[in-house]
Amino acid sequence: MFDYLYMDMVAWLNLHPLAAGAALLVFALLASLVVDQIFKRIVNRITAKTKTDLDDRIARRIHRPMKATVFLLLASWSLRVIFDDHPILERIMDFVYSIILIWWIWTVVQATRLLFSTLSQQRRGEQGWAQMLPLLDNLTTIVLVVVGGFWLLDLWEINITPLLASAGIVTAAVALAAKDTLANFFGGVSIFLDRPYRVGDFVVVDSGERGEVVDIGVRSTRVQTRDDVLITIPNAVMANAKIVNETQPAPRYRVRCKVGVSYDSDPKEVEQALLDCIKDIPEILQFPNPRVRFRAFGDSALDFELLAWVRYPADRGRIVHRMNQNIFYAFKDAGIEIPFPQRVVHLAAPGQSQPPAPLPDDESEGPGSAGS
Repeated sequence: MFDYLYMDMVAWLNLHPLAAGAALLVFALLASLVVDQIFKRIVNRITAKTKTDLDDRIARRIHRPMKATVFLLLASWSLRVIFDDHPILERIMDFVYSIILIWWIWTVVQATRLLFSTLSQQRRGEQGWAQMLPLLDNLTTIVLVVVGGFWLLDLWEINITPLLASAGIVTAAVALAAKDTLANFFGGVSIFLDRPYRVGDFVVVDSGERGEVVDIGVRSTRVQTRDDVLITIPNAVMANAKIVNETQPAPRYRVRCKVGVSYDSDPKEVEQALLDCIKDIPEILQFPNPRVRFRAFGDSALDFELLAWVRYPADRGRIVHRMNQNIFYAFKDAGIEIPFPQRVVHLAAPGQSQPPAPLPDDESEGPGSAGS
């Protein structure tokens, strides 16, 4: 009996396509509601149990596209039943499929950008592949958009072979016209892979710029100087330049203060005075220990150099200022003289080509000096 009822219902629906289409449309609505409840009651509960909210945010982004896709696919079948072999049917179906494709491409792009953004926040300040996340994010977006565009053209039966041939010519022309941009792009890739510096490092470029790296982009690197001036340097220049990284490999920086004292000074006393005068500067690290080096016998003074370590290269100017102040007052209190440059000048009489040679000390003292 049920077989006869089923056959009668199918025969009646074949005779009444509008009723069959309406039934499929109702079924499409019910199926989309079922998908909606699955996300609300099952998927959301599963994602809520995880420690991160990334899966919750991704599930919310694919919830509506999934529900709409089920409805549109089943609704398109109802249109096929209603219009049967109508010429406009295929165009309507292509239009529906195009909406679904574009919606999903946009959804996947948003999900991937959300993923890379979350990973970048979690890995901020780390070295290695974490610094390549912004570049990978942009490349993934470009690939998804290009692949989706080819699928869309293929859906509308547009021959892409001439486009590919033209793309080769256009690519060559663009490569010649944008060679500097491409050089900066590949320079950025080499910086991400080689990691000569990272965001937050203090660097000195061979052209003289010194400052903190505040951003490493695909095209350029931004360096903020101590004068609060933001310098944008193309990555092609940075990749081929000599970079002095003052922050790496250890997060500390050595400052130097050179000073000269008179030849009458005791070197040991000078050394102790230099070490004592920086003990009240909290920014100076005790490991490695500060040290003093007797560098040379200068023309007018004994040349000493005070070496100390600080935590951040940005503090160099301020610390050197305090060290010089402390050295000046410490030498003043200890009676250590900082001599002026001295020169001995011999004056020659008119018509004399050379100044008279100075007499030896034993002869300059006069008669009877040997026995004194």
